[in-house]
Amino acid sequence: MPNASLIREYPHQMGGHCGSGALRDLLHWSGLGWDGPPREGLVFALGGALGLSYVQSDGLAPPIYLVGRGSDFEVDLPVRLGGDVQVLTTDDPAEGWSWVRDEVDAGRPSLVWGDIAELPYLRVKLQMSRHDIVVVGYDESEGVAYVVDNDRADVQEVPLDALARARSSTSFPEPTRHCTYRISWPESLPNISGVAAEAFKQSATRMRNPTGPGIVDLTSATSGAEGLEGVRLLASDTETWSDLAAHESEVLLFSLSAFIEKAGTGGGLFRRLLADGCEDVARLTGDAATADLAKVALRCAQAWTQTARAGVQRDVDVQARAEAVALAASVLPQLESDVVDALESAATSLTVEGR
Repeated sequence: MPNASLIREYPHQMGGHCGSGALRDLLHWSGLGWDGPPREGLVFALGGALGLSYVQSDGLAPPIYLVGRGSDFEVDLPVRLGGDVQVLTTDDPAEGWSWVRDEVDAGRPSLVWGDIAELPYLRVKLQMSRHDIVVVGYDESEGVAYVVDNDRADVQEVPLDALARARSSTSFPEPTRHCTYRISWPESLPNISGVAAEAFKQSATRMRNPTGPGIVDLTSATSGAEGLEGVRLLASDTETWSDLAAHESEVLLFSLSAFIEKAGTGGGLFRRLLADGCEDVARLTGDAATADLAKVALRCAQAWTQTARAGVQRDVDVQARAEAVALAASVLPQLESDVVDALESAATSLTVEGR
């Protein structure tokens, strides 16, 4: 039988990004916040999650991939707030399901990965394995699980066999392996100045000097880069798109727009979420450098959105759209560098303030 109380009581709002939307809901469910339940942007910003990976590869469909967040957000945020996270993976579906079932039976929602192509309520064909969902109940006699997803306003009823396929996917960017995050939240939250300073520093470092694997494996790519170098490479590549065959340019332009605006980014390749979160940090701390960071991040987000929209303008031929994208993208390297500088300034300011 389903855990009706958990399904009924679990707080949920639609979100722009699966990870920060899920963790926002989980924080709310745990009764944690600084002046009430946190907004999604604040959760994203405090995760130190800003990043960028850009890949071009003939082995991908579409042949490019762009993501604007780091790979460890779901671990970094709870740990930064004083919690603990166990990341459980297995190739045994029975073991993977037991982790979810045990959490729900104990009255706790379970954060897991699921391939979007295998989740029937999303109705998409694109496979993407690293999609965060929260299981809040199940009924084995009916063969269903009850799932919360940032992309849907209501709790979704998912057949257990479909959920098992979603949790055992081997599609891009990596196998799901029944990945389950077992999170223990702290009883209270630390001072927000110190948390934000640490998160801003991490985001700046990830963009300026990326080390270790990101969400995308660059080793098999035709070309690719991370952080600020990835932004420069993307801007340079877009300059060649107007010279391609029309159908090739069309795929690239549509895909770039989707990755910036539609692929669970919150708009502006996650930069709008960062701006929203920095506004909240500035309001809670009174820190002027963080208020400036919010403005810089918003300018950057707007430039990413302009780049996305330039590629899908109606009644404009593909070559003209490709040229417009290249022009819009040409400002992104400087704006991204400005964001990194502002992250470092805000981190320093908050560190001094928190002493």
